[in-house]
Amino acid sequence: MMNMIKSPDEIALMREAGRVVANALAAVREAAAVGVSLKELDDVAAASIADAGATPAFLNYRPRWASVPFPGVICTSVNDAVVHGIPNGYRLQDGDLLSVDCGAFLEGWCGDAAVSFVVGTADPVDQELIAATDAALARGIEAARIGNKMGDLAYAIGGAAQRAGYGLLADHGGHGIGRTMHAEPPVPNSGRPGRGLKLTEGLVIAIEPMLILGGDGDYYHDDDEWTLRSANGRRAAHSEHTVAVTAEGPVILTLP
Repeated sequence: MMNMIKSPDEIALMREAGRVVANALAAVREAAAVGVSLKELDDVAAASIADAGATPAFLNYRPRWASVPFPGVICTSVNDAVVHGIPNGYRLQDGDLLSVDCGAFLEGWCGDAAVSFVVGTADPVDQELIAATDAALARGIEAARIGNKMGDLAYAIGGAAQRAGYGLLADHGGHGIGRTMHAEPPVPNSGRPGRGLKLTEGLVIAIEPMLILGGDGDYYHDDDEWTLRSANGRRAAHSEHTVAVTAEGPVILTLP
Protein backbone atom coordinates (compact mmCIF):
# COMPACT_ATOMS: atom_id res chain seq x y z
CA MET A 1 0.00 0.00 0.00
CA MET A 2 2.84 2.39 0.82
CA ASN A 3 4.04 2.66 -2.79
CA MET A 4 0.54 3.83 -3.79
CA ILE A 5 0.70 6.80 -1.41
CA LYS A 6 1.88 10.22 -2.60
CA SER A 7 3.23 13.03 -0.43
CA PRO A 8 1.68 16.52 -0.59
CA ASP A 9 4.67 17.67 -2.68
CA GLU A 10 4.22 14.78 -5.11
CA ILE A 11 0.49 15.51 -5.38
CA ALA A 12 1.36 19.13 -6.20
CA LEU A 13 3.61 17.90 -9.03
CA MET A 14 0.81 15.66 -10.28
CA ARG A 15 -1.48 18.70 -10.24
CA GLU A 16 0.83 20.39 -12.74
CA ALA A 17 0.76 17.31 -14.99
CA GLY A 18 -3.01 17.27 -14.62
CA ARG A 19 -3.22 20.89 -15.70
CA VAL A 20 -1.37 20.00 -18.92
CA VAL A 21 -3.95 17.30 -19.64
CA ALA A 22 -6.88 19.59 -18.86
CA ASN A 23 -5.57 22.32 -21.16
CA ALA A 24 -4.99 19.82 -23.98
CA LEU A 25 -8.54 18.50 -23.63
CA ALA A 26 -9.90 22.05 -23.66
CA ALA A 27 -7.95 22.82 -26.84
CA VAL A 28 -9.25 19.66 -28.53
CA ARG A 29 -12.82 20.43 -27.54
CA GLU A 30 -12.53 23.96 -28.93
CA ALA A 31 -11.11 22.63 -32.21
CA ALA A 32 -13.69 19.86 -32.64
CA ALA A 33 -16.24 20.76 -35.32
CA VAL A 34 -18.09 19.19 -38.21
CA GLY A 35 -15.56 18.36 -40.94
CA VAL A 36 -12.50 18.30 -38.66
CA SER A 37 -10.58 15.01 -38.71
CA LEU A 38 -9.61 13.02 -35.64
CA LYS A 39 -5.96 13.27 -36.74
CA GLU A 40 -6.24 17.05 -36.77
CA LEU A 41 -7.52 16.92 -33.18
CA ASP A 42 -4.58 14.69 -32.28
CA ASP A 43 -2.23 17.33 -33.69
CA VAL A 44 -3.93 19.98 -31.54
CA ALA A 45 -3.36 17.88 -28.41
CA ALA A 46 0.24 17.15 -29.37
CA ALA A 47 0.98 20.86 -29.78
CA SER A 48 -0.69 21.75 -26.47
CA ILE A 49 1.29 19.10 -24.56
CA ALA A 50 4.57 20.04 -26.25
CA ASP A 51 4.04 23.75 -25.53
CA ALA A 52 3.75 22.87 -21.84
CA GLY A 53 7.07 21.03 -21.89
CA ALA A 54 5.32 17.71 -21.24
CA THR A 55 5.32 14.29 -22.93
CA PRO A 56 2.26 12.38 -24.21
CA ALA A 57 1.45 9.33 -22.12
CA PHE A 58 -0.49 7.45 -24.80
CA LEU A 59 1.80 7.78 -27.84
CA ASN A 60 3.58 4.46 -28.45
CA TYR A 61 2.11 3.04 -25.23
CA ARG A 62 2.14 -0.75 -25.44
CA PRO A 63 0.79 -2.78 -22.52
CA ARG A 64 1.43 -6.51 -22.39
CA TRP A 65 -1.84 -7.41 -24.12
CA ALA A 66 -1.31 -5.08 -27.10
CA SER A 67 0.31 -6.45 -30.26
CA VAL A 68 0.92 -2.93 -31.60
CA PRO A 69 1.76 0.34 -29.76
CA PHE A 70 -0.95 3.01 -29.57
CA PRO A 71 -0.26 5.43 -32.47
CA GLY A 72 -1.93 8.61 -31.13
CA VAL A 73 -1.45 11.32 -28.53
CA ILE A 74 -5.14 11.11 -27.56
CA CYS A 75 -7.85 8.47 -27.79
CA THR A 76 -10.76 9.64 -29.95
CA SER A 77 -13.80 7.37 -29.64
CA VAL A 78 -16.81 8.22 -31.83
CA ASN A 79 -20.40 7.05 -31.26
CA ASP A 80 -20.36 3.27 -30.58
CA ALA A 81 -16.61 3.35 -29.89
CA VAL A 82 -16.40 3.33 -26.09
CA VAL A 83 -12.67 3.86 -25.47
CA HIS A 84 -9.21 3.60 -27.07
CA GLY A 85 -10.29 4.94 -30.46
CA ILE A 86 -7.33 5.76 -32.73
CA PRO A 87 -7.20 9.33 -34.11
CA ASN A 88 -7.33 8.72 -37.86
CA GLY A 89 -8.60 10.49 -40.96
CA TYR A 90 -12.28 10.21 -40.03
CA ARG A 91 -13.96 13.63 -40.30
CA LEU A 92 -16.52 14.48 -37.65
CA GLN A 93 -20.14 14.63 -38.74
CA ASP A 94 -23.04 16.60 -37.33
CA GLY A 95 -24.36 14.86 -34.22
CA ASP A 96 -21.32 12.64 -33.56
CA LEU A 97 -20.70 11.79 -29.92
CA LEU A 98 -16.96 12.12 -29.33
CA SER A 99 -15.07 10.89 -26.26
CA VAL A 100 -11.52 12.21 -25.90
CA ASP A 101 -9.04 10.64 -23.46
CA CYS A 102 -5.68 12.29 -22.78
CA GLY A 103 -2.64 11.57 -20.63
CA ALA A 104 0.65 13.39 -20.18
CA PHE A 105 3.85 13.21 -18.14
CA LEU A 106 5.44 16.31 -16.64
CA GLU A 107 8.64 15.99 -14.60
CA GLY A 108 8.03 12.27 -14.31
CA TRP A 109 4.44 12.47 -13.03
CA CYS A 110 1.32 11.51 -14.95
CA GLY A 111 -2.13 13.06 -15.37
CA ASP A 112 -5.04 11.31 -17.09
CA ALA A 113 -8.53 12.62 -17.91
CA ALA A 114 -11.33 12.23 -20.44
CA VAL A 115 -14.37 14.15 -21.64
CA SER A 116 -17.33 13.38 -23.91
CA PHE A 117 -19.37 15.85 -25.97
CA VAL A 118 -21.50 16.08 -29.10
CA VAL A 119 -20.23 17.79 -32.24
CA GLY A 120 -22.86 19.98 -33.87
CA THR A 121 -26.52 19.16 -33.26
CA ALA A 122 -27.02 17.01 -30.16
CA ASP A 123 -29.63 14.28 -29.77
CA PRO A 124 -31.24 14.64 -26.29
CA VAL A 125 -30.58 10.94 -25.66
CA ASP A 126 -26.85 11.54 -26.19
CA GLN A 127 -26.93 14.58 -23.92
CA GLU A 128 -28.57 12.50 -21.19
CA LEU A 129 -25.95 9.76 -21.64
CA ILE A 130 -23.10 12.27 -21.26
CA ALA A 131 -24.79 13.88 -18.26
CA ALA A 132 -25.22 10.45 -16.63
CA THR A 133 -21.55 9.65 -17.24
CA ASP A 134 -20.43 12.98 -15.78
CA ALA A 135 -22.74 12.41 -12.80
CA ALA A 136 -21.25 8.95 -12.23
CA LEU A 137 -17.78 10.51 -12.21
CA ALA A 138 -18.92 13.18 -9.74
CA ARG A 139 -20.35 10.51 -7.42
CA GLY A 140 -17.11 8.56 -7.58
CA ILE A 141 -15.06 11.65 -6.78
CA GLU A 142 -17.33 12.51 -3.84
CA ALA A 143 -16.80 8.99 -2.46
CA ALA A 144 -12.98 9.25 -2.70
CA ARG A 145 -12.64 10.01 1.00
CA ILE A 146 -10.43 8.72 3.79
CA GLY A 147 -12.04 5.73 5.49
CA ASN A 148 -14.29 4.72 2.62
CA LYS A 149 -13.67 1.42 0.88
CA MET A 150 -13.07 0.96 -2.85
CA GLY A 151 -16.42 -0.83 -2.98
CA ASP A 152 -18.12 2.34 -1.70
CA LEU A 153 -16.55 4.33 -4.53
CA ALA A 154 -17.37 1.67 -7.13
CA TYR A 155 -20.99 1.47 -6.01
CA ALA A 156 -21.27 5.26 -6.07
CA ILE A 157 -20.10 5.27 -9.69
CA GLY A 158 -22.12 2.39 -11.08
CA GLY A 159 -25.15 1.80 -8.89
CA ALA A 160 -27.26 4.76 -9.99
CA ALA A 161 -26.07 4.45 -13.60
CA GLN A 162 -27.20 0.83 -13.82
CA ARG A 163 -30.52 1.60 -12.15
CA ALA A 164 -31.04 4.28 -14.80
CA GLY A 165 -30.64 1.63 -17.50
CA TYR A 166 -27.10 2.32 -18.67
CA GLY A 167 -24.51 -0.37 -19.32
CA LEU A 168 -21.04 -0.22 -17.76
CA LEU A 169 -18.17 -1.26 -20.04
CA ALA A 170 -17.32 -4.79 -18.92
CA ASP A 171 -13.86 -5.59 -17.52
CA HIS A 172 -12.74 -1.94 -17.53
CA GLY A 173 -12.45 0.76 -14.88
CA GLY A 174 -10.09 3.28 -13.38
CA HIS A 175 -6.64 2.79 -11.90
CA GLY A 176 -3.94 4.07 -9.63
CA ILE A 177 -1.63 6.64 -11.20
CA GLY A 178 1.66 8.37 -10.43
CA ARG A 179 5.08 7.70 -11.93
CA THR A 180 3.31 5.34 -14.34
CA MET A 181 -0.04 5.86 -16.03
CA HIS A 182 -1.57 2.55 -14.97
CA ALA A 183 -0.71 1.49 -11.44
CA GLU A 184 -2.28 -0.19 -8.43
CA PRO A 185 -5.00 -0.17 -7.23
CA PRO A 186 -7.68 -1.02 -9.78
CA VAL A 187 -10.72 1.27 -9.47
CA PRO A 188 -13.85 -0.64 -10.56
CA ASN A 189 -16.99 1.08 -11.81
CA SER A 190 -19.33 -1.28 -9.97
CA GLY A 191 -19.07 -2.99 -6.63
CA ARG A 192 -20.52 -3.62 -3.20
CA PRO A 193 -20.34 -0.98 -0.44
CA GLY A 194 -18.04 -1.76 2.46
CA ARG A 195 -15.80 -4.08 0.42
CA GLY A 196 -12.25 -3.79 -0.86
CA LEU A 197 -9.27 -1.54 -0.24
CA LYS A 198 -9.60 1.14 2.44
CA LEU A 199 -8.98 4.61 0.99
CA THR A 200 -6.18 6.44 2.77
CA GLU A 201 -4.62 9.89 2.64
CA GLY A 202 -2.27 10.34 -0.32
CA LEU A 203 -3.85 7.73 -2.58
CA VAL A 204 -4.13 9.08 -6.14
CA ILE A 205 -6.47 7.36 -8.61
CA ALA A 206 -7.95 7.88 -12.05
CA ILE A 207 -11.73 7.52 -11.82
CA GLU A 208 -13.35 6.83 -15.21
CA PRO A 209 -16.92 5.67 -15.76
CA MET A 210 -17.71 4.39 -19.27
CA LEU A 211 -21.46 4.19 -19.91
CA ILE A 212 -23.26 2.57 -22.84
CA LEU A 213 -26.86 3.09 -23.95
CA GLY A 214 -29.11 0.07 -23.54
CA GLY A 215 -27.85 -1.55 -20.37
CA ASP A 216 -25.36 -3.90 -22.06
CA GLY A 217 -21.69 -3.57 -21.12
CA ASP A 218 -20.31 -6.08 -23.62
CA TYR A 219 -17.83 -4.96 -26.28
CA TYR A 220 -15.62 -6.12 -29.12
CA HIS A 221 -12.25 -5.03 -30.52
CA ASP A 222 -11.96 -3.29 -33.88
CA ASP A 223 -9.51 -4.65 -36.45
CA ASP A 224 -7.08 -1.92 -35.31
CA GLU A 225 -6.74 -4.01 -32.10
CA TRP A 226 -7.28 -0.94 -29.89
CA THR A 227 -10.78 0.51 -30.37
CA LEU A 228 -13.44 -1.04 -28.13
CA ARG A 229 -16.97 -0.85 -29.56
CA SER A 230 -20.24 -1.57 -27.80
CA ALA A 231 -21.53 -5.04 -28.65
CA ASN A 232 -25.08 -3.70 -29.02
CA GLY A 233 -23.97 -0.97 -31.46
CA ARG A 234 -25.30 1.77 -29.17
CA ARG A 235 -23.48 4.98 -28.31
CA ALA A 236 -21.17 5.35 -25.32
CA ALA A 237 -19.61 8.10 -23.22
CA HIS A 238 -16.44 8.29 -21.11
CA SER A 239 -15.57 10.78 -18.37
CA GLU A 240 -12.41 10.78 -16.24
CA HIS A 241 -10.42 12.77 -13.70
CA THR A 242 -7.24 12.10 -11.73
CA VAL A 243 -8.15 12.51 -8.05
CA ALA A 244 -6.15 12.65 -4.79
CA VAL A 245 -7.57 11.43 -1.49
CA THR A 246 -6.62 14.08 1.09
CA ALA A 247 -7.47 15.08 4.66
CA GLU A 248 -9.50 17.96 3.17
CA GLY A 249 -11.47 15.59 0.94
CA PRO A 250 -11.10 14.56 -2.70
CA VAL A 251 -8.98 16.91 -4.84
CA ILE A 252 -9.31 16.84 -8.64
CA LEU A 253 -5.84 17.13 -10.18
CA THR A 254 -6.92 17.38 -13.84
CA LEU A 255 -8.56 20.81 -13.89
CA PRO A 256 -7.32 23.75 -16.01
